[in-house]
Amino acid sequence: MDTKTKLDEPRPTRGRWCCRCVRLAKWLGVGVLLLLALREVFFSGPYLPLAKPHDRLILDMHCHVAGIGAGGSGCFVSKELRNNFRFKIYLKAFGVTVAEAEEQGDQLLMERLAKGIGESQRVGAAIVLAMDGAVDANGQLDRSRTEFYIPNEFVATETAKHSNLYFGASVNPHRPDAIERLQWAKDNGALLVKWLPSIQFINPADPAHEPFYKKMVVLDLPLLTHAGQERSFTHARDDLADPVRLKLPLSLGVKVIVAHAASTGENEGEEDIDRLIGMLGDYPNLYTDISSMTQVNKLGYLRQIITEKRIEGRLLYGSDFPLINTAVVTPWAFSLNLTLKQMQSIGAIENPWDRDVALKEVLGVPADVMARSANFFGVPLGQAAAD
Repeated sequence: MDTKTKLDEPRPTRGRWCCRCVRLAKWLGVGVLLLLALREVFFSGPYLPLAKPHDRLILDMHCHVAGIGAGGSGCFVSKELRNNFRFKIYLKAFGVTVAEAEEQGDQLLMERLAKGIGESQRVGAAIVLAMDGAVDANGQLDRSRTEFYIPNEFVATETAKHSNLYFGASVNPHRPDAIERLQWAKDNGALLVKWLPSIQFINPADPAHEPFYKKMVVLDLPLLTHAGQERSFTHARDDLADPVRLKLPLSLGVKVIVAHAASTGENEGEEDIDRLIGMLGDYPNLYTDISSMTQVNKLGYLRQIITEKRIEGRLLYGSDFPLINTAVVTPWAFSLNLTLKQMQSIGAIENPWDRDVALKEVLGVPADVMARSANFFGVPLGQAAAD
């Protein structure tokens, strides 16, 4: 005889869980419908209508390379940055592991870069940027304050091996031989000089840099410099990246390209991008690029810059690779501007440069912006591949 009571028997749970699943499904359905309704209400479409895409290959004038010092490259990454989550993301964007770089040398990253651009149907070449470090009181590389160092010699040597890569130099003006380094860069094919003042600890407004600026003018070397907030590294002095500090080189005739249109960041209670725009009327030699301006932390800035009448004729195309090949850039962040079909189509593009161009074009970046980099730097490029 079974002496168990009803209280001893296992309680039926299947029905209860089924009810919970049904309720959850209902709430999810309501949530999806609500999101779709909000999308219909707030959907605004592209920032500008694109009349016709640029039909020739594009020059990416803002492209980074990385290196860990393998193969005698001279590159350097601080221990702090190597232990930071960003470092693995950057290497993954190149399709390279630390083990592969250690075995084959840092030139492997340059090879992957050239290969990716070679496979692109829209971008035909790129200016690859060296990155000088912080400089100590003796004018030497200060490794204790340098997170990321890519020497000119490495970039000049490796870009010369690839027909679709060009040399972008980086010289910290605090070096005692800075002017000689500028001349060396020009003699070895440099198309520009790259600064990141907030991590190189350069004050562009320092009058001591005047001889450096005058040499840049003589050599016709434009200055591509970061402005605005910097969050790609672990430490930065954002006050040094105030675009207003660039008035000195501009007044001396240097062609200045402000990276990312100074998007994000502010100084003296004013958005850096607004400070940049306010300078355009006074300096015809002031330009900016649209690199990284589709990142999820910069939503709205691309609209502002491509619809700003005062900046017409001053915008250049750049990608800021490898960031375009990470999760911080996705077409799905623009659900109020793109159709579902557009987001799916762009998200399915494998080549990061083609994906970047497609996203910027569908948002309304004009064809003349895509064309201007090659014209600005005098890089001849052929016809884009047909669809």
